[in-house]
Amino acid sequence: MIEDERYILVVAHARRPDTVAAAVRVIAALREAGAVPVFAAEDLAELSVAIPPGRVAVLADEVAVSDIELAIVLGGDGTILRAAELVRSGRAPVLGVNMGHVGFLAEIERDNLDEAVRRVIDRDYTVEERLALQVRVKDHDGAVIYETWALNEATVEKGSRERMLEVVIEIDGRPLSSFGCDGVVVSTPTGSTAYNFSGGGPVIWPGVDAISVVPLSAHALFAKPLVIAPEHAVAIELLERTETGVLWCDGRRSHDLPPGARVVVRRSPDPVRLARLHPVAFTDRLVQKFRLPVEGWRGPVTGIQTGNITL
Repeated sequence: MIEDERYILVVAHARRPDTVAAAVRVIAALREAGAVPVFAAEDLAELSVAIPPGRVAVLADEVAVSDIELAIVLGGDGTILRAAELVRSGRAPVLGVNMGHVGFLAEIERDNLDEAVRRVIDRDYTVEERLALQVRVKDHDGAVIYETWALNEATVEKGSRERMLEVVIEIDGRPLSSFGCDGVVVSTPTGSTAYNFSGGGPVIWPGVDAISVVPLSAHALFAKPLVIAPEHAVAIELLERTETGVLWCDGRRSHDLPPGARVVVRRSPDPVRLARLHPVAFTDRLVQKFRLPVEGWRGPVTGIQTGNITL
């Protein structure tokens, strides 16, 4: 590593031709600006044929995560989640360029790629911190046997398709309800439009500090979604008589859960940082990504006073 050099991580979905072409454009623009493109070793191996001659660096081997200034991500939400995992031990924000379909985490679409790289070089962006989850698995004796994190959600699922999972939900060390189910999703506001949403949970605006708990196909009278403050700890305990389960975090990291295991989820002390180029209302993002019908909307009549608010 050379002092004062700028290291920009490039994370690309290397199996799509359009994404590979976009990565080549990003590499050329970074080199022209005097910055060093950095790749994870596995990405570099897949992209090596397409990358034009010139300097690139390998993450961890040649450049520490702590020296990464920003990560440019070319792909969908899955690729952005992988990038967040790569820079987790540093402070680099993640800038997503949507090359997929929905792309809720992405900041811009592929048509604005050149502008995005220019603004990264000029450091013309803001950084938004998103709540992340700390996830711990404890055995029957209370010993921590696995620890990880999640940006979208932590999901406890049944390990066998033929049998239900029997669990007890606990909030801050107090039992709330037990039931049989297919699983339980514990989500952040960022992940509220993902698995949480598919399971019937609420959409939570990113500025709201909250955690959503959504039982999946529960056999119980009281098994509705919950929204709690992130200062509270949620625990999902597998009853001793149940089958084994599986913990999934962001659909990327998994761990088998024996009967009697406890999954404890709370706010992580380390948020995930997203780079933002344009202030976009979350309402507009929902309408755009979900293609929600808004025909006939006239908008508020200006100048009408309602309490302390002018509409």
